[in-house]
Amino acid sequence: MRQKPTLRIPLGILGLLTFLTLYAVGVMLLSPWIGALHALLQTVVYIILGVAWLLPLRRFLIWMETGRWSA
Repeated sequence: MRQKPTLRIPLGILGLLTFLTLYAVGVMLLSPWIGALHALLQTVVYIILGVAWLLPLRRFLIWMETGRWSA
């Protein structure tokens, strides 16, 4: 249980929103290239890109709560 508030959570939320915005813009900029692919390949690419941002999320949320990068 946290005793005193820290800036990690508000800064972490701002960082997460910034990262997700940049990630979405990056995917949007790739969309003309992805759109030229076969429909099944487009599906695979968008599934991978849709899940890839989740990979570092667990460690980031742990850092926001504890200040450490691992549990």
